[in-house]
Amino acid sequence: MSFAKLGLSSLILKALKDANYQQPTEIQKKAIPLLLKGEDIIASAQTGTGKTASFVLPILEQLDNGETVRGRSIRALILVPTRELAKQVETSIKNYGKYLNLSSLAIYGGTDIESDKETLAQGVDILVTTPGRLLDMAYQRALYFNDLEFFVLDEADKMLDMGFIEDLNKIIERLPGNRQSMLFSATLNDKVRYLADTVYDDAVELKIAPKGKTPNIEQWMIAVDKDTKSALLSHLIKENNWDQALIFVEKKHSAAKLVEQLGKRGIIADSIHAGRSQAQREKVWNEFKTGKLQFLVATGVAARGLDMQNLSRVVNYDLPYPAEEYIHRIGRTGRAGQKGQAISLVSKDDFKNLCMIESLLNHLLERREVAEFPVRKAVPISILNYHKR
Repeated sequence: MSFAKLGLSSLILKALKDANYQQPTEIQKKAIPLLLKGEDIIASAQTGTGKTASFVLPILEQLDNGETVRGRSIRALILVPTRELAKQVETSIKNYGKYLNLSSLAIYGGTDIESDKETLAQGVDILVTTPGRLLDMAYQRALYFNDLEFFVLDEADKMLDMGFIEDLNKIIERLPGNRQSMLFSATLNDKVRYLADTVYDDAVELKIAPKGKTPNIEQWMIAVDKDTKSALLSHLIKENNWDQALIFVEKKHSAAKLVEQLGKRGIIADSIHAGRSQAQREKVWNEFKTGKLQFLVATGVAARGLDMQNLSRVVNYDLPYPAEEYIHRIGRTGRAGQKGQAISLVSKDDFKNLCMIESLLNHLLERREVAEFPVRKAVPISILNYHKR
């Protein structure tokens, strides 16, 4: 199936061709026709599945009807959990809508609030924002929701994990009832379903199963004792002459500590996490994306929305929780037909997380050994039905 068969206009198809997008992904095939019919949807889809285009394209198609947005009004609202994702989504909007006469704006903590107010005063067709900054603008009467036609909650599970539920409820209360709503989430857990019940009356549910077997990504794990983990990572970088790696940790203090440990072994790295300013995070990410920085240590939350097409490998220095986050992380590599590697450093304390991840994948990760780092505390073989026990 081609994009042309999904009911999109020639100008949007031209923009997609410019971006070298040939065939729609599974989530796009399912979501776009439903959204063009005016249906509300709740969708479960991982990163790398094309979910951004699955809601941006039908919104652009329906907004391109010649109507003019009024001052301090918005026609479409896209809520995301992080600054980085807000920027990424708005970039997609500009790329896909480059031939349309529609305006868009991304606002979040760290942007110039007075400049944002001036732009909103003119009216904006599509606003991409984080919950906190949106409420700031609403309280200051910088925008109104009366003309809102489309509402998107992107990465709803991550928003709930970050404690945005009260802000989300305050926002939803302000929205008009005659809108079209979309919720996208990596998982449809109980918390997400409860939130969805407050947003939708009769939504169509779409579920794109996580793809544990990704042919473009070579996945393996190395068992390691916790006290030798940073030394093992340094060894892997040097012995294998790694050109680049995005290294995931769970806590922001762990990111700074690991950067310091790598530095002591002659490996230059930097970090992004919630404790760094937006300007710092943008500077570090741009250095990494352009290749000036080879090794980036990041927390999962900080890395949401960061995207590059040619990343060689990701490293799970800490195993993620919940297990679905593993799929999100490894999806940062092996994109756009490129080959990638995903390496996990696993200690005995990680056994439960490993079981849940391999149960989700429905296969065991290949285990590799490094002779220079014999393990004192062995990591048992996983129980593939662990999550059912």
